[in-house]
Amino acid sequence: MPTPHRKLERSAIGFVLAIIGVASIGGIVEIAPLFTIDGTVEAAPDMRLYTPLELAGRNIYIREGCYACHSQMIRTLRDEVERYGPYSLAVESQYDHPMLWGSKRTGPDLARIGGKYSDAWHVAHLINPRDVIPESVMPRYGWLQRNRLEVGDLGRHLAAMRAVGVPYTDAMIANAAADAEAQADPTSPGAAGVSERYGEATNVRAFDADPRRLSEMDAVVAYLQVLGQLTDAAHKVAAASGK
Repeated sequence: MPTPHRKLERSAIGFVLAIIGVASIGGIVEIAPLFTIDGTVEAAPDMRLYTPLELAGRNIYIREGCYACHSQMIRTLRDEVERYGPYSLAVESQYDHPMLWGSKRTGPDLARIGGKYSDAWHVAHLINPRDVIPESVMPRYGWLQRNRLEVGDLGRHLAAMRAVGVPYTDAMIANAAADAEAQADPTSPGAAGVSERYGEATNVRAFDADPRRLSEMDAVVAYLQVLGQLTDAAHKVAAASGK
């Protein structure tokens, strides 16, 4: 006597309907939370935007596959909080497209690396990781300092981000290339404009120690130095919970 499962397999229409039903359950589980996202994502009135230079650094970070070895998501586990800092909040990634949470930790999590080390440390580490961490297995990225950063298309990058919800203004988009140059040269006449558009907390300095030339190293270090620094939301949650 055929079992119910055997009967279902012999019925093409019934089998297709069963597949659709099971797939729908998975879809509902993934889609339903999106209808409550406004209530689940924390508010962060102090959230800052990536500057054009930081966004360029993020693009290079993705280009070089850094996300394959470094996560950017601190979980609520006690050992992670004690090692890296307050656990990550959803709001901290609201302007990240794509998000770089990751799950692989060949290297340490970078969610709160911003401000932990000096620019000089990051430059030395990227040129040759073994110079600062002898046991490191990270590849060298010395060419970042030799490669001049292309800034001509940064306005289009910002415009693309605005299309997916990042609130870049017309002024930010129009001045993207100039702002990238000025952020890495504090003596530039345009440096004040960077702070005006992106906030006084914006890092304006020669990240690779050479203000005369804008390099890919400037961009990557600028990006690393703002990870975990765009909002204080996680630290406020940790302080409120006494952790």
